[in-house]
Amino acid sequence: MIPFRLSLAAGLAVMALAGPAFGAGERVKPPAETWSFSGPFGKFDQAQLQRGFKVVKEVCASCHSMNLIKLRNLSQPGGPGFTASQVAALAATYTVKDGPNESGEMFDRPGRPADAFPAPFPNEQAARAASGGAYPPDLSVLAKARTYERGFPWFIFDIFTQYQEQGPDYITALLRGYTEPPAGHSPLLPGQYYNTYMPGHLIAMPQPLNDGQVEYPKGPDGKPQVPETVAQYAKDVSAFMMWMAEPHLEARKRIGMQVMLFLIIFAGLLYYTKKKVWSRLPAHASSH
Repeated sequence: MIPFRLSLAAGLAVMALAGPAFGAGERVKPPAETWSFSGPFGKFDQAQLQRGFKVVKEVCASCHSMNLIKLRNLSQPGGPGFTASQVAALAATYTVKDGPNESGEMFDRPGRPADAFPAPFPNEQAARAASGGAYPPDLSVLAKARTYERGFPWFIFDIFTQYQEQGPDYITALLRGYTEPPAGHSPLLPGQYYNTYMPGHLIAMPQPLNDGQVEYPKGPDGKPQVPETVAQYAKDVSAFMMWMAEPHLEARKRIGMQVMLFLIIFAGLLYYTKKKVWSRLPAHASSH
């Protein structure tokens, strides 16, 4: 029995190291991307967050809500870096239903920085009716809610590298993953689209991004500072969604490093204090 168990364990280890094989209906792991906010010292790229917000505002916000984010968050430290006046001007472009007033009636008013991002639909039923029965999820914490299993041995390395970018990796791959179904795949029903990285490969959202769809800021030469491509749009949107899901990420990492430094110094002080106290006792006394 022992040789059999050893051979079985070795076989399982080889299979784990080799990684899973994905069938036609199984989930495909998205490729790992490089992010400025990864690791214990990572920070958000303000320019990327601003580009991501532009794509979200011009493309994604027509179907998806962002109910947990206030407009004023755009000007807070650790975020896209918009000024308070820019946020106020942006808020004024929205019309928000408020009330009731003194007559007990609801009324429309210009938006304020304290308002949440206006939802594109008044309720879930209206969202489903406009989307062919599918409900567009809220984007506020989607970068944390969407994840996947990294498997062995990566989850061990993730403990030390503090890898937590499964959500942005997945969202980026999903936005890039629209393609024609492979040969032999059953015909798609109306309202269905094939996506390599969607679990089951069928998705109700049509491809939202196309090359040249969103105009990015121009450089001194009059050309876009970054490519206006689906690949770039997807990364920028994912970074902005990561910020929405964890707007205090930079503060958390900074405080975490300060706490770790304090604990290291405190442990050293305790060690030398113990050495100093016990050094005053005779050797035979400290042995009892």
